[in-house]
This record gives sequence, structure tokens and C-alpha cells, in this order.
Amino acid sequence: MDRTSSWRERKPRSPVFILLSFEGPDRYALAGGLGARVSGLAGALAQEGYETHLFFIGSPELAGHEVVPGSTLHLHRWCQWISKYHPEGVYDGEEGKLNDWNRSLPRWLEENLFPALMAEGRPVIVIGEEWHTAWSMVDVARRAAARGWSGVRCFWNANNTFGFARIPWAALQEAVTITSVSRFMKHEMWRFGVDPLVIPNGIPAEWFDPCDRAAVYSLKKVTARRLLLSKVARWDPDKRWIMALDAVADLKAHGEQPLFVARGGKEAHGQEVAARAQALGLTSSAITCGDGTQKSLCRSIAAACAADIVLVQSPLSRAQLQLLYRASDGVLANSGFEPFGLVGLEAMACGGLSFLGATGEDYATPGFDAISVQTNSPGELVRQLLHLRGRPQAAARMRRQARQTAERFTWAEVIRTHFTPLLPEPG
Repeated sequence: MDRTSSWRERKPRSPVFILLSFEGPDRYALAGGLGARVSGLAGALAQEGYETHLFFIGSPELAGHEVVPGSTLHLHRWCQWISKYHPEGVYDGEEGKLNDWNRSLPRWLEENLFPALMAEGRPVIVIGEEWHTAWSMVDVARRAAARGWSGVRCFWNANNTFGFARIPWAALQEAVTITSVSRFMKHEMWRFGVDPLVIPNGIPAEWFDPCDRAAVYSLKKVTARRLLLSKVARWDPDKRWIMALDAVADLKAHGEQPLFVARGGKEAHGQEVAARAQALGLTSSAITCGDGTQKSLCRSIAAACAADIVLVQSPLSRAQLQLLYRASDGVLANSGFEPFGLVGLEAMACGGLSFLGATGEDYATPGFDAISVQTNSPGELVRQLLHLRGRPQAAARMRRQARQTAERFTWAEVIRTHFTPLLPEPG
């Protein structure tokens, strides 16, 4: 397939962004916050008018190169010849994909994409995401320098500390500008002799779409106005699932009737969470939504809400998450280690009450637009929940402030505030 034929049809005279990330927008490539980050950033850059190329480990069933209709966003699905033998997603066959990525992608950029852009005098911003792209970013930067392409500027961004022990830090610092997503991550990276620029995550503007009040009322009605709690995260000890379960049990002991709606992943810690729920005497029921509509979520929860815990087995659409976050009395984003806290910010954009940890959630002002849980004690979480439950006006004010805060973290605002100053001055 000719990957080079279609992108030269448009010739905007602005910088070109090239994003490198294992995760991306395909269902196959979505595994966590990284996929949401790069998908949102790439889409927003294109909406701002920048020609944008996202390289990721995409679905082997889709086109290798695709231009999003009506957009300047180009999706490049890499390592597809390997992915077709590894159907379980982006990290299935991870090491083989990493080797192929490092071997093939920098050379392909040098030989196929960069020359045309340099001939047109287009500034190029290359951003690598997470540890998987560290070696390829060093290679890209070195190839550009050897060619004398001063118009190519290279960045590498850390969203988490995963894989830090494998990163060639000395070579990376020499080759690129290093960034991260929060002051918390900046301090974590000092331990590796790195002092990154902080550029926060953003969220798509769609998270601010008006929430259907009838749908919120319907969900409240089908749950019999119980204390509705929600948590959407990987099954990972850092996410403090056990703390959340213990808080649910404590709430029952206080005479409350909590209903905990949980959506986890495929990780092994999910078995420990299930065992803890059983040991606490909490009943659970698994649901699967027939489609991505809010009505489907309401029906599914209604059929299972006699339980203490509703385990959502199917992926939730943005519309369903908006409903769940807005209707919940508390969105438990109470991580003990959180480089940024994307779920907490998304919930705030929906007017949700986010109960955050106290690590990388720079966007929040505790007690004003969100609750910051300072310890791993379920008692602290219970006290905060009951405090707001007894003060509905204070909770309503916090929801309004949450939305206003989140508006400063749309991707469009992050690009204008944090990315634009890094761009070359117009010649």
C-alpha cells in the first residue's frame, strides 16, 4: 500500500505535528489513559488546523494509513504484520512490536515523510509518548541532525513511571526535550536526573456536552436514590480499589445503602478485588450493556441494583460515562499513585463530584472543585462522602466549580497555552 500518496494533497503553512505512541484510538490500541491522551491531543491539533500524523500500534484489520474525513489528521497503524498474530490488543506481543517499531519507524520517517516537509520549509514537531518510544525518539533526533534538518524539533513525554528502568536517559536527554504531565511526575523524574517541562493533559470538549437531565433522573430513580458511587480504572493496587470496597462496607455499617458501579480492566488484581468484596459480605452483579446509549446503561443497572456492587463488563461510551459521573454522589478516582488523573478531570467536566488522591491531580483545588483524599483510610473517604451528602448546596456549588475548572483543561486550551509557546516563530 502507498502510504505517501494522500497526505500531500493539503498544504497548510503551519507546523506539522508527528505523534509516536504505542496506544491510539482503535479499540485494539486502547488500553488506558495513554490512548485517551494521544487520541484527544491528535484530534485537537487537527481541529486547530495543524497537519497531524499519529503513529501507533493499530488494529491489523484496518488501513495502514488513513486520513480522518474532513480533517488534517493522519492515522498510521504500525506493526500490523505482527499484530495480526496477537489479537489481544496493543501489548500482546509487546517486545516483538517494540523491536520492529525501533527498527523500522525512524528510518521510514527519514525516508518518506520528512523530506517532503523539509522541502516545503515546514517546521516539524515530533512528540514521543512513554517508554516504548524512547529509543525511536533518540534515533529520529539523530537522523534529523545528521541530515541538517534544523526544522525538526523532538520531544519525549512521560505520562507514568512505567518502564523507567529501561529508558536510555543520557541519550534521551541529549537528543530531545523531555516533558511530563504534572508537577508530581516532574518530582518523580528528578530521581532519574531529569528535569522535564510540565505540559498538562487535556480532555476533548465533548465532555462538556449538556447532560440529559431526564437520563440523570432516570438513573437516580432506578437506583432508588441510593448513595451512588462509581469507579472506572484499571484493576491495579495503585487505584485503591480495596480502599473503595472497604468504604462501601463502612457506609453500609453506617446505615447507608451504597450502590457501587465499577468498571475495571483485564488485570489480575481484579481477582483480589473480587475476593475482598466477598470477604466483606458485599454482593455483586455483573452487567453488559447492549449498546452505548444511556438508556441501555440505565436498564442494565436497574436489573442489577439489588446488589451492593454492579460490575460493568462491557466498554462504556462517553455518553454513558457522562451520565454515570453526573448522577454519582461520588466518582472515586482515589488513586494512591496517579501521574495526572484523567478520569477525575473528565468527571469534573461532567459536573461530577470527584474524590481524588493527592498525587498528580494538579488541576484540582481540594474542597473547592473536588475532594482530595489524603490517606488510604476508607474512613476518610466515608467521612467526606457523608459530609457532602448532608450538605446538598455545598455539593451543588462544588459541581459548578468543577466544570469551570475543567474548562481550562480542554485540549484546545492546553494547546494554546502550553504548546503554542514551544512552536517556532513565523519566518
